[in-house]
Amino acid sequence: MLAENNYGKSGIRLVKLIRGRDRHRIIDLRIAVRLEGDFAAAHVDGINRNVLPTDTMKNTVYALAADHGIDSIEAFGLDLVSHFLATGPKVLRAQVTLWEHLWDPVVDAGGRAHPFAFQRLGPERRRASATGTREARAVEAGVEGLLLMKTADSAFSGFPRDRYTTLAETRDRIFATEVAANWRYAETDIHYGRLRASVRQTLLDTFAGHASESVQHTLHAMGEAVLAQHEQVEEIRLSLPNKHHLPVDLRPFGLENKNEIFVATEEPYGLIEGTLKREREAGNKKREAEKRDQGARSEKKRR
Repeated sequence: MLAENNYGKSGIRLVKLIRGRDRHRIIDLRIAVRLEGDFAAAHVDGINRNVLPTDTMKNTVYALAADHGIDSIEAFGLDLVSHFLATGPKVLRAQVTLWEHLWDPVVDAGGRAHPFAFQRLGPERRRASATGTREARAVEAGVEGLLLMKTADSAFSGFPRDRYTTLAETRDRIFATEVAANWRYAETDIHYGRLRASVRQTLLDTFAGHASESVQHTLHAMGEAVLAQHEQVEEIRLSLPNKHHLPVDLRPFGLENKNEIFVATEEPYGLIEGTLKREREAGNKKREAEKRDQGARSEKKRR
């Protein structure tokens, strides 16, 4: 028996050029479309009358980008979700995920931004995910590949030790990470671009200003600050790989390492992840769980 199924188109590349009167702007996207619904006949009987070709999904992305424009990647994702729900009667749930690669104008020696020459801003990407059913819409936003480093106010000590532990405790280490953050909005009628920039700045400010006792400690502080400063955000998920910078032992060369010489390693690495939610949501779930438990106890007594 077919338990569940979905299908879609991934790796759709779209570059939209906005030609302003004085300067150009680039929107560089990678997009994935995913549909869930009543497609059992295609799997079981080979009947494809309800299966929209994935090539059509790709073409739809290009057509809507031309026809509707792209005010923000979140809003564009919602436009695509609405289209696939409206044109696919067997589609019960549509999800569109978008990643935006960032380009900035080339700046000359005099500080002037070139009107149509650009440079890619490293590995950082914006991310958005729009999901819709016949009854509701939901939007998540985020950032990936955000490389951060601090060279003070970072420690790791007081951890348990066993016979396999060789790591030395430290009160002064390099803390480097590549932040992936995804946050869920409480509503869909908001100014996505402005709010995204504000959330990103909160993450940066908290990382820089937090006296860190561990990656976990700073992850929690970053998520807590986002929820405290942005009431439109219901929850935030953070992934902070620990990009280790290990002190080099210079003693074989008769030298002292004054916490200045490090080797940067790619693998293996620590991976610290966590999700923070608003108290009201956590409280609602707790109350729901308590009601279920109470109902189960009452049923048991009746038996």
